[in-house]
Amino acid sequence: MANFPVIDMAKLDSDQQASTMNMIKDACENWGFFEVVNHGIAAEFMDTVEKLTKEHFKKCMEHKFKEMVSANGLEGAQYPVHDLDWESTFFLRHLPVSNISEIPDLNDEYRKVMKEFAAKLENLAEYLLDLLCENLGLERGYMKKAFCGSKGPTFGTKVANYPPCPKPELINGLRAHTDAGGIILLFQDGEVGGLQLLKDGEWIDVPPLRHSLVINIGDQIEVITNGKYKSVLHRVLAQTDGNRMSIASFYNPGGDSMVFPAPELVNGEEGNENSYPKFIFDDYMKLYDGLKFKGKEPRFEAFKLPIKT
Repeated sequence: MANFPVIDMAKLDSDQQASTMNMIKDACENWGFFEVVNHGIAAEFMDTVEKLTKEHFKKCMEHKFKEMVSANGLEGAQYPVHDLDWESTFFLRHLPVSNISEIPDLNDEYRKVMKEFAAKLENLAEYLLDLLCENLGLERGYMKKAFCGSKGPTFGTKVANYPPCPKPELINGLRAHTDAGGIILLFQDGEVGGLQLLKDGEWIDVPPLRHSLVINIGDQIEVITNGKYKSVLHRVLAQTDGNRMSIASFYNPGGDSMVFPAPELVNGEEGNENSYPKFIFDDYMKLYDGLKFKGKEPRFEAFKLPIKT
């Protein structure tokens, strides 16, 4: 098995630009995931994000998580748990309208830092989408435009912690799924692992790498690329030791965006017919909410069915 792809983005401004673009292309086609270093977000700033996130969990989230565990009898579980995950989460919305000021229990410093972090990630997401467009032969800006509904794209962050679990063989940190949206940028714990992706029938570890960002392809990019780049099943294993931090930011189409394969990727090659449906992103999300932990194929197929009148 080849090594998990790690992309040094500094090489995009060097004589290794072409080989680096090929690495990104290969990662998108064959992994659905890659890790980026030298991505332009300062290590010191990321250390601050991590410090404040872990402090917030300890102060405001840990007791709620313990209450959830107790209420569901998870510590005494004797059989595999299929309907719950061993995680503590909260969600931030950045676009089209931020809700950071409305989230309870965040101190002023943490709100300020997360708002700044989101702005940096938004810029990086749009840059990465342009790199994907270039590799696909699409004009730069195509995906950003495809994501723009009447109010622009949607962009939000899931902040999660995965505390030590006494019975990791019976419960997942997070059950296997593909991501519904566009492109995902993950700032994960630099020491505690657990994230895995499914490749060629094997679960592969996504290695913790300090100050890196893990990038993965969501369902919407699979549709827009007509399957050239596919979303990939991934999961988080619960661990007996360590408290794993995960800050996953999702750059997605706007709610009323119409999502469909790029025409250039449907008609450009012989036999490359359009095998993906056309739908409004909000409609897809309504379906996804009930089928997140099922395969993506039934979700796509549901939008190919004729509408009953």
